[in-house]
Amino acid sequence: MGSVEPGRKDAESKLYDVAERQAGYFTASQAREAGYSHASQSYHHKAGHWLRDGWGIYRLNHFPHVAGEDFVRLMLWSRDRAGVMHAVVSHESALQVHELSDVLPHETHVIVPKRFRKKPPDGVVLHRADLAEGDVRERDGYRVTTPLRTLLDVAASPLSLEHLEAATSEALERGLVRRHALEQALRVASDGAKKRFAYLGLP
Repeated sequence: MGSVEPGRKDAESKLYDVAERQAGYFTASQAREAGYSHASQSYHHKAGHWLRDGWGIYRLNHFPHVAGEDFVRLMLWSRDRAGVMHAVVSHESALQVHELSDVLPHETHVIVPKRFRKKPPDGVVLHRADLAEGDVRERDGYRVTTPLRTLLDVAASPLSLEHLEAATSEALERGLVRRHALEQALRVASDGAKKRFAYLGLP
């Protein structure tokens, strides 16, 4: 009496495991892999159990809101036909993640591969670059550029020298970036980054 059939319970459990790793979000493909047919997905959306948040993206209605959930949604938005996610949180947004600046960006910055062709959602700035594996860190449900890569990116951006200096000092003091590593990276950095770091006495 009142029990949930095994197949449905198994699907619920699988989907929740996926959503829990992604701040409550999941894709239609992930729901299908968990055991939800197209018809059952439509039912849960219409019943209000799932909230639609972009093409093929859902969120469990009563999942608690968590820090970084907007970044998770962008990761899912950036997926290709094979389900591979390409966006990496970067620039001023990455500074915010690493707590290296009090700057509050009005837009969310992400790096995508040069071949990436999707049009960004409102309020999102795309930077195109093919990142090395060592330039990226995994967070809870999203990826972000390392503190070192982040400093190099914002040094080549319009970020003020004041904020660049504060972020660099904080990164060095907290051991998030080693001075020697920064000096090495600057040897092959863009001219703009080299020039701005020169004002800070680096390398």
